[in-house]
Amino acid sequence: MPPMPPTGRQFVIAAGPARAIVTEVGAGLRAFDVHGRAYCETFPEDSHPPLGSGALLAPWPNRVARGSWVWRGRPQQLALTEPAAGNAIHGLLRHVLWGIVEHASDAVELAAVVTAQPGWPEPVRVTARYAVSSDGLAVTVTAENRGARDVPFGLGAHPYLRLGDVPTEDCVLHLAATERLPLDGQLPAGPLRPLAVEDRDRPLRGARLDATFGGCMPAVGDDRVRHRLFAPGAGLELWADPDFRWVQVFTPDDFPGRGRAVAVEPMTCPPDALNAGTDLIVLAPGERWSGGWGLRLLG
Repeated sequence: MPPMPPTGRQFVIAAGPARAIVTEVGAGLRAFDVHGRAYCETFPEDSHPPLGSGALLAPWPNRVARGSWVWRGRPQQLALTEPAAGNAIHGLLRHVLWGIVEHASDAVELAAVVTAQPGWPEPVRVTARYAVSSDGLAVTVTAENRGARDVPFGLGAHPYLRLGDVPTEDCVLHLAATERLPLDGQLPAGPLRPLAVEDRDRPLRGARLDATFGGCMPAVGDDRVRHRLFAPGAGLELWADPDFRWVQVFTPDDFPGRGRAVAVEPMTCPPDALNAGTDLIVLAPGERWSGGWGLRLLG
């Protein structure tokens, strides 16, 4: 038998001209394209996801300082999965084999359990459902506390957005954010600062960002947070439910095959939320939470 790809089986879903590929390991998004034009960065099937590409981040996104936190008076110590900085990063499910709940032609749902373990106090079952339509992708994530005590939860996603073959340098990123969180070593370093209206539209030429933005909210009369990537004649929207009050923007120079890239990462809580408690979702035993985000073509 041929060797299994590093990300396990590849689940292809399609509707009309739209197609997505979801991986068995990590329930990550490996590709999304419409009429053959890529709207997120991809990577070869026989490769590991570069720079967190397409990852689902649960039961917390971003970082936990020194991997150390306290829950209900009980000290917790996570593995330091960002060893150079001495932090725990991006949750516990990126490298886990997820099980299939459903696989239809246009949708796939996968599930995994965050087991009670050193650094994590209670089991949480997480499901991720990816569905495509003719011009978009919708991702719905549900978390259920399977433990005997309450447990915190946070969620993020790590897509790298693109507009086909348009260079990242030629794009403008619009953020539905109102604040910026100062960082030191990618950890919070002070109170939120107002984000000027003119800074919400960011030309990416020359931009070097690994920044956290807060105050993400729907426009008046809307029910979704909407970040957008634009270039002449093309546009892509990353929408999210209102619980995604935060977004991380990362612009590396070394994405394989592309060079400059831009990750727009919707998050329900900021870096080090397990310590600060900011916007943590707290699940009672047996309680569920669901939230969604997605991609939609513009124009």
